[in-house]
Amino acid sequence: MRRADRLFLIIHALRGRRVALPARSLAETLGVSLRTIYRDVADLQVSGVPIEGEAGVGYVLRKGADIPPLMFSAAELEALVVGTRFVRAFGGERLGLAARAALLKIEAVLPSDLRERSRHTRIFAPGMPGRHEARGPVDRLHAAIEARALLQLDYRDGEGRITAREVEPLCLAFWGGAWTLGAWCRMREGFRNFRPDRIATLRETGATFADCRERGLDAYLRSTCIDGRVD
Repeated sequence: MRRADRLFLIIHALRGRRVALPARSLAETLGVSLRTIYRDVADLQVSGVPIEGEAGVGYVLRKGADIPPLMFSAAELEALVVGTRFVRAFGGERLGLAARAALLKIEAVLPSDLRERSRHTRIFAPGMPGRHEARGPVDRLHAAIEARALLQLDYRDGEGRITAREVEPLCLAFWGGAWTLGAWCRMREGFRNFRPDRIATLRETGATFADCRERGLDAYLRSTCIDGRVD
């Protein structure tokens, strides 16, 4: 478990308690040593979290200083739930697991009425075992984008012809039915979009590429008129 996740769970475990929670109980729940709990609580106190207590006695959040729950409208909460379901269905295994973990953290600090409501939205995005997202290319392409890893593709066009390409992967875009990989194609010497479901083979070359202004992400977005801003 990441330390950031552990700190979050310690705060959540102390929320709303009227009696001190022993450090040993926290250690057993989180699967860590008592020393780790003592250190984590001390760090939280130094950072301003109003935790009172001491080793051997237990810990509580100071009365009147409980951390307020996240507040969402019903529509906002439904958007989060539905978005998580779509990411789990279409975003590949890596993002799917992260989306599930994020939603669990959100639900952990919601008031009970909103938590119950989040479980009853009727918009679904069922996962399909045979869908190409479940077979791994989206995860591999995502990792290559982050690492700026030069890739070799055997790519099948719309008529089934295969060509070998060496590409610098820049971004992934989902169009509501298909993914595309935005990349600089060294063979064509220009930006190209590749559909992951048409990649016959995908190989990491072991080489990386530099973030070049003329053929980097910003230049790609301008060439395709995609708005890459995050508002």
